[in-house]
Amino acid sequence: MLWSLLPMVANAANPTAVSILQPSCWAVGSLSEALEGVARSEVRWRCGDRDYTLDGERVLLRFDIDPAQALPRHLLSRRSALQAVHLLAIDADGGLRRASFAPGQLQNALAGGYFELPLSDVTRQTRQLIVAFDRPTHRMVLEQAHLASIDSAPTTRHLLLLAGLCGMLLMPLVFNIAFYRVLREPFVLWHGALAVSLLSSSLVSSELAPVLLDLPAMTLSWMTTLVFGMTIASGVMFTASFVEPEHMNPRLRRALPYCAVAALALSAFHAAFPYVARPVQSMFYTAAFGPILLVVLCALVDALRRGSRAARFQAVGWTPLLLVGLVRLVTGVVPGLTSNDAETLFHIGCVFEVLSTAMGVADRLMTLKHQRDQAQTEAAVLERLSAHDALTGLLNRRAIETRFEEFRANGYDTLAVLDLDHFKSVNDQFGHGVGDAVLKATAAALQPDAQVQAFRLGGEEFVLLLRGDDGAAQAERRRQAIPSRVAAAVPELARPVTASMGVIRLAPAAHLDTHFQPCFDRADKLLYVAKGDGRNRSAFAPEHAFELTT
Repeated sequence: MLWSLLPMVANAANPTAVSILQPSCWAVGSLSEALEGVARSEVRWRCGDRDYTLDGERVLLRFDIDPAQALPRHLLSRRSALQAVHLLAIDADGGLRRASFAPGQLQNALAGGYFELPLSDVTRQTRQLIVAFDRPTHRMVLEQAHLASIDSAPTTRHLLLLAGLCGMLLMPLVFNIAFYRVLREPFVLWHGALAVSLLSSSLVSSELAPVLLDLPAMTLSWMTTLVFGMTIASGVMFTASFVEPEHMNPRLRRALPYCAVAALALSAFHAAFPYVARPVQSMFYTAAFGPILLVVLCALVDALRRGSRAARFQAVGWTPLLLVGLVRLVTGVVPGLTSNDAETLFHIGCVFEVLSTAMGVADRLMTLKHQRDQAQTEAAVLERLSAHDALTGLLNRRAIETRFEEFRANGYDTLAVLDLDHFKSVNDQFGHGVGDAVLKATAAALQPDAQVQAFRLGGEEFVLLLRGDDGAAQAERRRQAIPSRVAAAVPELARPVTASMGVIRLAPAAHLDTHFQPCFDRADKLLYVAKGDGRNRSAFAPEHAFELTT
């Protein structure tokens, strides 16, 4: 794809590779001067010198017509703001024919980035054609003006390759939409904005513009300027948000948004007011992007130096586009150099940007997703640890207090408070190690399952939440299982370990008992009833028809 694109973009950068005629001389004049007078004054013409200047209000180019060659039929030049174009055909017998065109009459050429005018007044008798540009705003209008004998329409293959390039620029948009739904990171949006800007730039400056957009040539001219600023701004903001936070100097990161605003402001001003300082405005406009380019380069170099993985992808993808900016900057500012917008390199850079940066975005998103998944896993582990008793593994008081309403909503309507009898004597006689083993065995006897939630509130005190019509019976079975479970797990004990329990049935209306403490207090009072009645037994609320078991 890339190698097949190279000849295509080469032709786009030099659309006159067919039968062309370059100007032989040029002159400057004022708008008040008669065009014919300047044309006939030989001392005004500079020949063999293409170091054009915009100092004059009007710049004239002279083309020498050879009647033995194919007659030129089109004038082509780069789109840029100007106030009028005049054509003056001079015949061998001295006859003159003049035509003038306002900016709105300039037609888009099928060669990308050019406008064209028909040369209907050029005949076999014509020896010279004078082309006068009123108040041109860019040297490229003069440097790339030429006459063509045949239409330089792009081939179908040419257009298909350009359309393929635009299709590639649409791919990041699809990926970004999918990625943003997973991880809402701002750099995904900025990369989408960059893709839109590159796509827009390819459309307005290529052969697809007259085919798809059908806009006036001067409209496409200011659109090209504005889209260029949008491309720089979105690219700068993408860099600021894409490179990992710890891998860029904070001052450089803070400077990037200012650079983005400056790029937009410069392009918007130049597009809206191209004649404010016309002779030097284009040069200063181009030069103003120098500091922006420098900051971006410093940011990338700094990120690479700090080991940024994201910057590696971006450096590969952006190298051709940064070179485009450098070429435009140098040729637009250095005197004596012919302006070059590096269209060939720009299209190649678009391919690199799509392939490399899109992979970088995917890689960064996968990294972020892994980090978030790991953080969520760690948070879940910490949440589980904070909700569970470290010794027994049962849920703790925090868990029952914070989730009591949830448990009630899920049908848990029986609450039992259980306390081991004479547990302090176990610790005093056998030590805390044996005491801990007794607590673990008690937790195993309580047997949490789908119908029972078991909690350790602290010390030797436990709580059960149960659901089902036999909730109280399930609680009682677990209480009675404690002595045998402890005896099997802690054989060194000389006596059995028993438990006392208080059991209540919770009100059926959830809003009556959605807070844990009042419910606990009711069951706790019954627990003390059981202990007062001799321990190793349960005390049930009156509505439960269960015998107290000793």
